[in-house]
Amino acid sequence: MFHRLLIANRGEIACRVIATAKRLGVATIAVYSDADAHALHVERADEAFPLGASPPRESYLSIDKLLEVARAAKAEAVHPGYGFLSENADFAERCASAGLVFVGPSPRAMRLMGSKAEAKALMEASGAPVVPGFHGAQDIEALTQAAERIGFPLLVKASAGGGGKGMRLVTEPATLREAIDSAKREALAAFGDDRVLIEKHLERPRHIEVQIFGDSHGGCVAFPERDCSIQRRHQKIIEETPAPLLSASLRDRLREAALAAGRAVGYFGAGTVEFLVENDEFYFLEMNTRLQVEHPITEMIAGEDLVEWQLRIAAGERLPKSQAQIAARGHAIEARLYAEQPARGFLPSIGTLAHLREPRAEASLRIETGVREGDAITPYYDPMIAKIVAFGEDRDGACARLSGALRDYEIIGVETNLGLLTGILDDADFLAAAIDTEFVPRHSRLVEANDDALDEADRMFVLAAAAAAWVARLRAQTSIESPFDSLDGWRMNAPASHSLAFRLDGETHELRLTPQSDTQFRLVADGCSLLVERDADDRRMSLRVDGVRRALIVVAKENGFIVRLGPRSHSLKLIDPLAAPRHGAHEAEALRAPLPARVTHVLARAGDEVKKGATLIMLEAMKMEIALAAPRDARIAEIRPALGDMVRQGETLVVFVEGEAV
Repeated sequence: MFHRLLIANRGEIACRVIATAKRLGVATIAVYSDADAHALHVERADEAFPLGASPPRESYLSIDKLLEVARAAKAEAVHPGYGFLSENADFAERCASAGLVFVGPSPRAMRLMGSKAEAKALMEASGAPVVPGFHGAQDIEALTQAAERIGFPLLVKASAGGGGKGMRLVTEPATLREAIDSAKREALAAFGDDRVLIEKHLERPRHIEVQIFGDSHGGCVAFPERDCSIQRRHQKIIEETPAPLLSASLRDRLREAALAAGRAVGYFGAGTVEFLVENDEFYFLEMNTRLQVEHPITEMIAGEDLVEWQLRIAAGERLPKSQAQIAARGHAIEARLYAEQPARGFLPSIGTLAHLREPRAEASLRIETGVREGDAITPYYDPMIAKIVAFGEDRDGACARLSGALRDYEIIGVETNLGLLTGILDDADFLAAAIDTEFVPRHSRLVEANDDALDEADRMFVLAAAAAAWVARLRAQTSIESPFDSLDGWRMNAPASHSLAFRLDGETHELRLTPQSDTQFRLVADGCSLLVERDADDRRMSLRVDGVRRALIVVAKENGFIVRLGPRSHSLKLIDPLAAPRHGAHEAEALRAPLPARVTHVLARAGDEVKKGATLIMLEAMKMEIALAAPRDARIAEIRPALGDMVRQGETLVVFVEGEAV
């Protein structure tokens, strides 16, 4: 076993590799960009070296910088994690040339199986069933002709990547060219390779994958299959093992096909062979030549540490176990917790984790994360906060354990998909294993529920919580012992009252508070008069509103409060009566940046007449491309950013001529 390991990655997977390496007595060397200077993986590693600027192309995707760090740190091996350069054969070759052990397969296997196009060609040649598609020439004419031959709907997919990056669903010929261009741009940003393939879109398939391991001595084994059908934007959000409701013969056929794929290229290291399954038939989809995000569920049912397997195989050892020795028990399920806004097309949510409380980890529950309270979710990287992995003796037990853990999460500072995840786990179709890759789009109500407007009762609780926090802050700032400074309501002639206003969800709410006692006050807001009683412990607040008790979390910010009620957080801005008036109506209707991002395309000019839905500006953030469209038929008065500019969240990008073409 080598003694010094460089982890060429960041976040949760870097922390995961560090944990196993330390247990094995291997010194760990982390790398970090400017945005990650104080990240958790930097803190946990034995040593950490800077890579420079925050954009991935200037840091985590820079082979030269990584090899320079490896030399300076006297590393003996490099673990690439997943994403970034983990499936980059050039990186593996350059590691070998520098005398470093690359913890992964051979460059030849990576090129054959890491490329979706070449992997499909290899599997087709061996007689394995594949989804009809095209993985040839990259000129637009060849791709268009292939699409017409395959038929719609179809998928345009990045050839060199995964995780839903560089993937577009095309339902009609008119949108094909734009989908190809967009997929290529996103693939280049995420993987440094803009090649795409075209594939027939199946109607209701399940996404099933098999984890394999090979060693340099010719051994190859497979673990029980995983079901990764629950996806959004073609990226997995819930994975489980074993896959429910598969016949024994289908499980056997999937395992044998995965092993055949590994043996065909003399595979060693960790790999995952992915299939689409429909009506008891399966089609080869792709092979990921790396460790998967969802590997912990396999670890939980098999009782193995797959990162340890990777390190031992890379060090030249034989597989730790034979196929006959691999045993599995129970059921495991994982949910990916993201900082995102499900009801807004799953846009990432940028911000600081002002409050973060995780469920308690135990034997049947793992929390894998790369962030902690106070850390920022930046626009540069994938916005995953954590993976929550639950084990049960059966599927029902594992789902119940995961659902309970998600409800114990407390996050303030960013929007998350917590509500969506718990909604899926409670859904009758999911519990009955009636699942496929279109589950989330088909159950759109689960997504829309994340953006429901607050009903009156919830709104009053949120306003009452902010008012109670304001009272507590005022008490803390009151230092003069006098009846006039007390908030107990005592006055010479009448009870005291306090007026304030909060802006919530775009609306201003005027509040009047009249103290009744040290813990009670009368709240008048939105035409309602309510008795509020507060019993708080730090940020956690137990609040009674007209006798109804609910638990909330409140975090103060510079100009207001963030209140978490249920799975959602609500930002309330304290209105300053002396503040300047808000911008005009035409500014209110302007097109704004939904998150910090880089402008990659400006597709219109000042003076253009545009139709509602027309794409005006393309942004790139978190390795994802975001199209901003005209909100209505209008004429453009001004386009403010230039190509390549970095824009702030909420920054005005396009201003429309006031009053025209509404």
